[in-house]
Amino acid sequence: MYIIMAILGFSLLIIVHELGHFIMAKANGIKVEEFSIGMGPEILSKKGKETQYSLRLFPIGGYVKMLGEEEASDDERSFSSKSPLRRISVIIAGVTMNVIFAIIAFAIIISNRGYSEPVISKLVENSAAIESGLEIGDRILSIDGSKVFTTTDVSMGIQMAKGGSVDLVVDRNGNKENITVTPRLVEEDGSQIYQVGLYYTLVEKPTIIQSIKESFNETISLVTQTYKSLAMMVTGKVNFKTDVGGPVTIIKMSTEVAKSGLISLTYFLGFLSINLAVFNLLPFPALDGGWTVILLIELITRRKVPDKIVGALNYVGFMVLIGFMIVVTLKDILFPISL
Repeated sequence: MYIIMAILGFSLLIIVHELGHFIMAKANGIKVEEFSIGMGPEILSKKGKETQYSLRLFPIGGYVKMLGEEEASDDERSFSSKSPLRRISVIIAGVTMNVIFAIIAFAIIISNRGYSEPVISKLVENSAAIESGLEIGDRILSIDGSKVFTTTDVSMGIQMAKGGSVDLVVDRNGNKENITVTPRLVEEDGSQIYQVGLYYTLVEKPTIIQSIKESFNETISLVTQTYKSLAMMVTGKVNFKTDVGGPVTIIKMSTEVAKSGLISLTYFLGFLSINLAVFNLLPFPALDGGWTVILLIELITRRKVPDKIVGALNYVGFMVLIGFMIVVTLKDILFPISL
């Protein structure tokens, strides 16, 4: 049952993403030849007025096939016949829908559970926080130069410092104060983590406006953290065996989260939706970000990038992505992440 919920949840993110492309394609008068959920062999298919709707075997992706997307077409309803701005609007619509989904999901959760503000409500005795000069009522504005949107930003900054000191900027009665604090390694729930010894202010019953505002903060925070994680992968600061997961890990994690209840699963789907959006915006061929770069070049130079070049880039990019997916999936099987 939980596995089914996890697969359906992951599939929902794909539907949301592809629905964005589909809606904007229709809005721009582009003919959509196929709307597919999943990849690989076809399971179900139904022909609409002009679009074929398909369900495929592997729930690891999906696509919207538009007329003139892969090759030039003189048809006025083709993707290739539209202006760069119109095509960009179609390409980024999927990412936009993923972000909107996350914002709505977080707002629903926050309105029910409340949230913590990065405002100190209590200090632990003899803690690093007290020694550093932090005070009750201080609002943490930044950590090591990075703006703080949620309390998670502070926690992440402390853990990433790995025991080194962190520089905080706090708002104290309207004045900005610079505080340097050195976290201490403590044991919590069987694992060792770094802490400074403080509690945050809890907003138990937020208003609708507060829920929406905090939802935006949560979304921005996750986008920032995701980009930082990608940068750590590129620089080799992330262990591929223990810290990187693919489809198998995602489904396993979703299944475990589903056991904790619908609210937890909803948050996790919002988290995955942001990751999907960020990944798709990377300027890599075959991804939405790669397409956007090509269209921006056309917009600036006012010259169309040759279809052969676009086709070759997308083909190579697609093959690289498939190869990476296979490697990550094998890694999931051979070196599973402990949950």
